Amino acid sequence: MRKYLFGLVYGLLLAAFTAYVALDTFVLVRVYSIADQAPAQTSDVQPTTAPALVTSHSYTDANITLTLTEYREHDTTIYVADVLLSSPTLLKTALAQDAYGRNVTETTSTMAERTGAILAINGDYYGSREGGYVVRNGVTYRNTAMGNEALTIMADGSFRIAEEGRVSVTELVEDGAVQVLSFGPALVVDGRVSVTEHDEVGHAMANNPRTAIGIISPGHYLLAVSDGRTKASSGLTLRQLADFMLGLGASTAYNLDGGGSSTMVFMGEVVNQPTTNGRSIRERSVSDIVYIGY
Repeated sequence: MRKYLFGLVYGLLLAAFTAYVALDTFVLVRVYSIADQAPAQTSDVQPTTAPALVTSHSYTDANITLTLTEYREHDTTIYVADVLLSSPTLLKTALAQDAYGRNVTETTSTMAERTGAILAINGDYYGSREGGYVVRNGVTYRNTAMGNEALTIMADGSFRIAEEGRVSVTELVEDGAVQVLSFGPALVVDGRVSVTEHDEVGHAMANNPRTAIGIISPGHYLLAVSDGRTKASSGLTLRQLADFMLGLGASTAYNLDGGGSSTMVFMGEVVNQPTTNGRSIRERSVSDIVYIGY
Protein backbone atom coordinates (compact mmCIF):
# COMPACT_ATOMS: atom_id res chain seq x y z
CA MET A 1 0.00 0.00 0.00
CA ARG A 2 2.83 2.35 0.91
CA LYS A 3 4.46 1.64 -2.46
CA TYR A 4 1.29 2.59 -4.34
CA LEU A 5 0.88 5.72 -2.21
CA PHE A 6 4.46 6.76 -3.01
CA GLY A 7 3.80 6.21 -6.70
CA LEU A 8 0.63 8.29 -6.56
CA VAL A 9 2.34 11.17 -4.75
CA TYR A 10 5.28 11.03 -7.15
CA GLY A 11 2.92 11.09 -10.12
CA LEU A 12 1.04 14.08 -8.76
CA LEU A 13 4.25 15.99 -8.07
CA LEU A 14 5.55 15.19 -11.54
CA ALA A 15 2.29 16.35 -13.14
CA ALA A 16 2.35 19.55 -11.09
CA PHE A 17 5.96 20.25 -12.05
CA THR A 18 5.22 19.59 -15.74
CA ALA A 19 2.23 21.93 -15.61
CA TYR A 20 4.33 24.64 -13.96
CA VAL A 21 7.08 24.32 -16.59
CA ALA A 22 4.48 24.57 -19.35
CA LEU A 23 2.89 27.62 -17.74
CA ASP A 24 6.27 29.26 -17.17
CA THR A 25 7.29 28.61 -20.77
CA PHE A 26 4.13 29.61 -22.57
CA VAL A 27 1.82 31.57 -20.25
CA LEU A 28 3.33 33.30 -17.21
CA VAL A 29 4.39 36.85 -18.04
CA ARG A 30 7.70 38.03 -16.65
CA VAL A 31 8.79 41.61 -17.33
CA TYR A 32 12.53 41.98 -16.81
CA SER A 33 12.96 45.58 -17.91
CA ILE A 34 11.15 48.41 -19.64
CA ALA A 35 12.41 49.24 -23.12
CA ASP A 36 14.82 52.16 -23.10
CA GLN A 37 12.87 55.25 -24.13
CA ALA A 38 16.10 56.93 -25.29
CA PRO A 39 17.94 54.07 -27.02
CA ALA A 40 21.54 54.32 -28.11
CA GLN A 41 20.41 54.15 -31.74
CA THR A 42 17.90 56.84 -32.67
CA SER A 43 16.78 58.11 -36.03
CA ASP A 44 18.90 60.91 -37.42
CA VAL A 45 16.13 62.04 -39.77
CA GLN A 46 12.69 63.47 -39.09
CA PRO A 47 9.44 63.21 -41.06
CA THR A 48 9.23 65.83 -43.74
CA THR A 49 6.53 68.49 -43.66
CA ALA A 50 5.53 67.62 -47.21
CA PRO A 51 2.82 64.92 -47.32
CA ALA A 52 3.92 61.41 -48.25
CA LEU A 53 2.64 59.85 -51.45
CA VAL A 54 0.76 56.73 -50.38
CA THR A 55 -1.05 54.12 -52.46
CA SER A 56 -2.33 50.65 -51.61
CA HIS A 57 1.06 49.21 -52.49
CA SER A 58 3.59 52.03 -52.04
CA TYR A 59 4.85 54.79 -49.79
CA THR A 60 7.16 57.62 -50.79
CA ASP A 61 8.54 60.62 -48.93
CA ALA A 62 11.88 62.42 -48.90
CA ASN A 63 13.54 59.63 -46.85
CA ILE A 64 11.63 56.44 -47.56
CA THR A 65 10.63 54.74 -50.80
CA LEU A 66 8.70 51.52 -50.30
CA THR A 67 7.06 49.28 -52.88
CA LEU A 68 4.93 46.32 -51.90
CA THR A 69 4.72 43.48 -54.41
CA GLU A 70 2.77 40.22 -54.30
CA TYR A 71 4.43 37.15 -55.81
CA ARG A 72 3.20 33.65 -56.49
CA GLU A 73 5.82 30.92 -56.12
CA HIS A 74 5.56 27.22 -55.21
CA ASP A 75 1.77 27.44 -54.90
CA THR A 76 2.28 30.13 -52.26
CA THR A 77 1.56 33.85 -52.03
CA ILE A 78 4.57 35.91 -50.93
CA TYR A 79 4.49 39.59 -50.01
CA VAL A 80 7.68 41.61 -50.42
CA ALA A 81 8.42 45.17 -49.37
CA ASP A 82 11.32 46.61 -51.35
CA VAL A 83 12.58 49.53 -49.25
CA LEU A 84 15.03 52.35 -49.95
CA LEU A 85 16.05 54.49 -46.95
CA SER A 86 18.02 57.71 -46.78
CA SER A 87 19.34 56.56 -43.38
CA PRO A 88 19.68 53.05 -41.90
CA THR A 89 18.27 54.40 -38.62
CA LEU A 90 14.83 54.23 -40.26
CA LEU A 91 15.07 50.41 -40.03
CA LYS A 92 14.04 49.76 -36.43
CA THR A 93 12.75 47.17 -33.98
CA ALA A 94 10.20 47.33 -31.17
CA LEU A 95 9.32 45.15 -28.19
CA ALA A 96 5.82 44.08 -27.24
CA GLN A 97 4.32 46.40 -24.61
CA ASP A 98 7.60 48.36 -24.75
CA ALA A 99 9.05 45.81 -22.35
CA TYR A 100 11.69 43.09 -22.40
CA GLY A 101 10.60 39.85 -20.76
CA ARG A 102 9.23 36.36 -21.09
CA ASN A 103 5.80 35.80 -22.66
CA VAL A 104 5.35 39.57 -23.05
CA THR A 105 3.46 39.72 -26.34
CA GLU A 106 1.31 41.83 -28.63
CA THR A 107 0.16 41.43 -32.19
CA THR A 108 2.36 42.81 -34.94
CA SER A 109 -0.38 45.26 -35.94
CA THR A 110 -0.70 46.59 -32.37
CA MET A 111 3.03 47.26 -32.15
CA ALA A 112 3.00 48.80 -35.63
CA GLU A 113 0.24 51.19 -34.61
CA ARG A 114 1.98 52.22 -31.40
CA THR A 115 5.30 52.91 -33.11
CA GLY A 116 3.77 54.61 -36.14
CA ALA A 117 5.37 52.01 -38.40
CA ILE A 118 4.93 52.48 -42.11
CA LEU A 119 5.62 48.78 -42.60
CA ALA A 120 6.25 46.08 -40.00
CA ILE A 121 6.97 42.35 -39.89
CA ASN A 122 7.23 40.02 -36.93
CA GLY A 123 10.70 39.58 -35.45
CA ASP A 124 12.46 36.63 -33.82
CA TYR A 125 9.99 35.99 -30.93
CA TYR A 126 12.88 36.15 -28.46
CA GLY A 127 10.47 35.76 -25.53
CA SER A 128 9.71 32.12 -26.29
CA ARG A 129 13.30 31.14 -25.45
CA GLU A 130 15.68 31.56 -22.53
CA GLY A 131 18.72 32.03 -24.78
CA GLY A 132 19.74 33.86 -27.92
CA TYR A 133 21.25 37.32 -28.23
CA VAL A 134 18.84 40.25 -27.95
CA VAL A 135 19.99 43.75 -28.97
CA ARG A 136 17.35 46.26 -29.97
CA ASN A 137 17.98 49.79 -31.21
CA GLY A 138 21.46 49.73 -29.69
CA VAL A 139 20.36 48.43 -26.27
CA THR A 140 21.56 44.99 -25.09
CA TYR A 141 18.87 42.98 -23.31
CA ARG A 142 20.25 39.43 -23.42
CA ASN A 143 23.77 38.10 -23.95
CA THR A 144 23.13 34.37 -23.51
CA ALA A 145 24.36 32.35 -26.48
CA MET A 146 22.03 29.71 -27.87
CA GLY A 147 24.28 28.61 -30.73
CA ASN A 148 22.11 30.20 -33.39
CA GLU A 149 23.25 32.12 -36.41
CA ALA A 150 22.34 35.66 -35.39
CA LEU A 151 21.54 38.53 -37.71
CA THR A 152 23.40 41.71 -36.81
CA ILE A 153 22.28 44.98 -38.35
CA MET A 154 25.16 47.43 -38.15
CA ALA A 155 25.10 51.18 -37.62
CA ASP A 156 26.11 51.72 -41.24
CA GLY A 157 23.08 49.73 -42.41
CA SER A 158 24.99 46.60 -43.42
CA PHE A 159 24.02 43.06 -42.41
CA ARG A 160 26.31 40.45 -40.90
CA ILE A 161 25.74 36.89 -39.77
CA ALA A 162 27.34 36.02 -36.42
CA GLU A 163 27.58 32.63 -34.74
CA GLU A 164 26.52 32.94 -31.13
CA GLY A 165 29.19 31.74 -28.76
CA ARG A 166 32.03 32.40 -31.16
CA VAL A 167 31.49 36.12 -30.81
CA SER A 168 29.99 37.85 -27.78
CA VAL A 169 27.26 40.46 -27.71
CA THR A 170 29.78 42.93 -26.30
CA GLU A 171 32.04 42.38 -29.29
CA LEU A 172 29.16 42.78 -31.73
CA VAL A 173 27.98 46.04 -30.14
CA GLU A 174 31.52 47.41 -29.95
CA ASP A 175 31.84 46.60 -33.64
CA GLY A 176 28.74 48.66 -34.43
CA ALA A 177 25.74 46.31 -34.13
CA VAL A 178 22.51 48.14 -33.29
CA GLN A 179 20.12 45.20 -33.82
CA VAL A 180 20.84 41.54 -33.11
CA LEU A 181 18.09 39.02 -33.87
CA SER A 182 18.42 35.36 -32.97
CA PHE A 183 16.37 32.84 -34.92
CA GLY A 184 17.75 31.75 -38.28
CA PRO A 185 19.17 30.14 -40.10
CA ALA A 186 20.89 32.53 -42.48
CA LEU A 187 19.35 32.01 -45.91
CA VAL A 188 21.80 33.88 -48.12
CA VAL A 189 25.37 34.90 -47.24
CA ASP A 190 27.70 36.81 -49.58
CA GLY A 191 25.30 36.33 -52.46
CA ARG A 192 25.01 32.55 -52.08
CA VAL A 193 22.32 30.31 -50.63
CA SER A 194 23.56 29.09 -47.25
CA VAL A 195 20.74 26.75 -46.22
CA THR A 196 21.82 23.11 -46.01
CA GLU A 197 19.87 19.87 -45.70
CA HIS A 198 20.74 19.83 -42.00
CA ASP A 199 19.20 23.26 -41.55
CA GLU A 200 16.03 22.03 -43.24
CA VAL A 201 15.73 19.02 -40.94
CA GLY A 202 16.53 21.14 -37.90
CA HIS A 203 13.65 23.45 -38.74
CA ALA A 204 11.00 20.83 -39.54
CA MET A 205 11.55 20.32 -43.27
CA ALA A 206 8.11 21.34 -44.43
CA ASN A 207 6.18 24.04 -46.19
CA ASN A 208 5.25 26.77 -43.74
CA PRO A 209 4.42 30.45 -43.50
CA ARG A 210 7.77 32.26 -43.41
CA THR A 211 9.21 35.68 -42.57
CA ALA A 212 12.56 36.89 -43.88
CA ILE A 213 14.61 40.06 -44.11
CA GLY A 214 17.31 40.71 -46.66
CA ILE A 215 19.69 43.39 -47.86
CA ILE A 216 20.67 44.35 -51.38
CA SER A 217 22.98 47.14 -50.20
CA PRO A 218 23.08 49.37 -47.10
CA GLY A 219 19.86 51.36 -47.17
CA HIS A 220 18.19 48.98 -49.63
CA TYR A 221 16.24 46.21 -47.89
CA LEU A 222 13.77 43.42 -48.59
CA LEU A 223 11.16 42.41 -46.02
CA ALA A 224 9.20 39.31 -47.01
CA VAL A 225 6.34 37.25 -45.59
CA SER A 226 4.79 34.16 -47.16
CA ASP A 227 1.42 32.63 -46.42
CA GLY A 228 1.05 28.92 -45.76
CA ARG A 229 -0.90 26.03 -44.20
CA THR A 230 -4.02 26.85 -46.23
CA LYS A 231 -5.60 25.61 -49.44
CA ALA A 232 -4.73 28.92 -51.06
CA SER A 233 -1.04 28.81 -50.03
CA SER A 234 0.95 25.74 -49.12
CA GLY A 235 3.93 27.64 -47.70
CA LEU A 236 7.67 27.52 -48.38
CA THR A 237 10.60 25.40 -47.30
CA LEU A 238 13.69 27.22 -46.08
CA ARG A 239 15.49 26.36 -49.32
CA GLN A 240 12.64 27.75 -51.41
CA LEU A 241 12.66 30.92 -49.32
CA ALA A 242 16.43 31.26 -49.71
CA ASP A 243 16.26 30.82 -53.49
CA PHE A 244 13.45 33.38 -53.64
CA MET A 245 15.37 35.99 -51.64
CA LEU A 246 18.49 35.43 -53.72
CA GLY A 247 16.41 35.85 -56.87
CA LEU A 248 15.27 39.25 -55.63
CA GLY A 249 18.90 40.33 -55.35
CA ALA A 250 19.58 39.83 -51.66
CA SER A 251 23.28 39.61 -50.82
CA THR A 252 22.38 38.55 -47.27
CA ALA A 253 19.02 37.17 -46.13
CA TYR A 254 17.87 35.81 -42.81
CA ASN A 255 14.97 33.65 -41.63
CA LEU A 256 12.89 35.15 -38.82
CA ASP A 257 10.16 33.46 -36.78
CA GLY A 258 7.59 31.83 -39.04
CA GLY A 259 4.47 29.71 -38.84
CA GLY A 260 1.60 31.45 -37.08
CA SER A 261 3.87 34.39 -36.25
CA SER A 262 4.42 35.41 -39.89
CA THR A 263 2.69 38.76 -40.32
CA MET A 264 3.20 41.86 -42.45
CA VAL A 265 1.49 45.18 -41.73
CA PHE A 266 1.48 48.12 -44.16
CA MET A 267 0.00 51.47 -43.19
CA GLY A 268 -2.00 49.89 -40.38
CA GLU A 269 -3.44 47.02 -42.40
CA VAL A 270 -2.43 43.36 -42.18
CA VAL A 271 -1.27 42.44 -45.67
CA ASN A 272 -1.00 38.65 -45.52
CA GLN A 273 -3.17 35.82 -44.19
CA PRO A 274 -1.55 34.84 -40.86
CA THR A 275 -2.60 31.47 -39.48
CA THR A 276 -1.37 28.97 -36.94
CA ASN A 277 -3.45 25.96 -37.89
CA GLY A 278 -4.85 26.83 -41.31
CA ARG A 279 -8.43 26.83 -40.02
CA SER A 280 -8.62 30.45 -38.91
CA ILE A 281 -6.95 33.59 -40.24
CA ARG A 282 -5.76 35.77 -37.40
CA GLU A 283 -2.60 37.25 -35.94
CA ARG A 284 -0.55 35.51 -33.30
CA SER A 285 0.79 37.72 -30.53
CA VAL A 286 4.59 37.88 -30.63
CA SER A 287 7.48 39.41 -28.69
CA ASP A 288 8.79 41.93 -31.18
CA ILE A 289 8.72 43.46 -34.64
CA VAL A 290 11.09 44.81 -37.26
CA TYR A 291 9.73 47.95 -38.87
CA ILE A 292 10.27 50.92 -41.13
CA GLY A 293 9.44 54.28 -39.63
CA TYR A 294 10.53 57.48 -37.91
